[in-house]
Amino acid sequence: MTTRKSQKLPEIFMPEDPKWASAAAGRGEIRRLAHGLYSTNLDEAPEQLLRRRWYDVAALYFPGAVIVDRSAAVSGPAADGSLFLDSGPTPANPRPVKLPGLTLRPRSGPGPIEGDMEFADLWMASPARIALENIRPSRARSSVARTLRHEELEERLDRIARIRGEQALNELRDDAREIAPALDAAEQLAELEDLIGALLGTREARLRTPAGRARGAGLGYDTDRLRRFELLRAELASQDFAQRPGPEDPERLFAFFEAYFSNWIEGTVFEVDQAEEIIFEGHILGQRPADAHDIQGTFDAITDPVLRSAAPASVEELETYILEVHRRIMRGRGELGPGEYKEQSNRAGITFFVHPDLVRGTLYEGFTLYQTLPAGMPRAIYAMFLLAEVHPFADGNGRVARALMNTELSAAGLCRVMVPLSYRDEYMSALRALSQNEHPTPLWRMIDRAQQWAAHMTWTDHDHVLNLLQQTNALVTPERAQELNLHLLDPTA
Repeated sequence: MTTRKSQKLPEIFMPEDPKWASAAAGRGEIRRLAHGLYSTNLDEAPEQLLRRRWYDVAALYFPGAVIVDRSAAVSGPAADGSLFLDSGPTPANPRPVKLPGLTLRPRSGPGPIEGDMEFADLWMASPARIALENIRPSRARSSVARTLRHEELEERLDRIARIRGEQALNELRDDAREIAPALDAAEQLAELEDLIGALLGTREARLRTPAGRARGAGLGYDTDRLRRFELLRAELASQDFAQRPGPEDPERLFAFFEAYFSNWIEGTVFEVDQAEEIIFEGHILGQRPADAHDIQGTFDAITDPVLRSAAPASVEELETYILEVHRRIMRGRGELGPGEYKEQSNRAGITFFVHPDLVRGTLYEGFTLYQTLPAGMPRAIYAMFLLAEVHPFADGNGRVARALMNTELSAAGLCRVMVPLSYRDEYMSALRALSQNEHPTPLWRMIDRAQQWAAHMTWTDHDHVLNLLQQTNALVTPERAQELNLHLLDPTA
């Protein structure tokens, strides 16, 4: 039974009255974790409890200390439980405190300096201080090394640039110059300036990671995206896809609906007869000229005899293709830079796409994986996701991605893919499954079924095509399909 006094205590504490604490622990009201350290938590394993409340423990033993070195870089204890602290200028050689699952490893230092952030009765080193102090070499003896390895620091700086842009590295360097005197870190500042300069391509210095070397060469890439690309590549390489030949399209009805559906996915919505007037009669609606140019440009790009089957054989050809297709599709939206890569970061919901600084490098690295896949459906699906995930343009990315996918299929003599209205939500969900949860299977299954549907359709005779589209629920909006529990049906069923 706990007393009123023990009920008011924090989960981990150092008692003011050691005799009371010893007696309370004997009665089972509190628990002794180490000499002079107690807890009101009677159930959790001491190792787990102390690791979970490491910041409270550190503040009890070294109040006002700064979390530094490796611990600041990872925002907590290292894998072996080591927590590195700057406990201030005295004492000169503070002793470590070894506890179950947690070892506090203080060192003498200046204590908090400009830029450090107050944190739970402690301080957290600033990003500039983390970089300066972790560039110091250290060796692991009986525990993990106090500072990051050079490769780890390089990866950290690359990640900062990847997420916040290369300007963030310039800002970090400027901050490091301000605080270096307080840390007596002139030598470390010079090394850090060389490293950042090499990453930005403005200085000559050894870079030790693939991502760092790519950035230094002006082709930095998004490592998280490369991991997803490899997951998809491995999945596609293990599948056998049906070889469905492309159907005849004498009236260009397949091409029309490919353009129609591709724009509808992106919110450019017209009735079928309105879209037909735009594409086949050149009628640009006065109230929606930009939307009309979108659908006309998409149709022109996918029916161009050169672009239609110009599967890229090199990354240079990939860039030439996507920039030209984007220029044609977005030609009515000059403010969005037709045929030009984005200058600002973009997002869809909670998904942030590749930073503008990393677009070309990520495309280059992603294309290396593309080349390992067999032609046809594997390359087509991979190429579509590559473009969709990088999102290299301010707008129009989905349409360019689907055009590239279908160019791969046409080059292999296979049926192109379109995503009818009632199948749009499955398409978007499959993209999110890979982009957000790294599940590649839904994407290839969804694309395979969409191709099967298109290959089983008959694309001659306008009225017959419209009838088939209605019979298979292809023209039912996703909202209506969900309301009525309708699904995309196979035309041969």
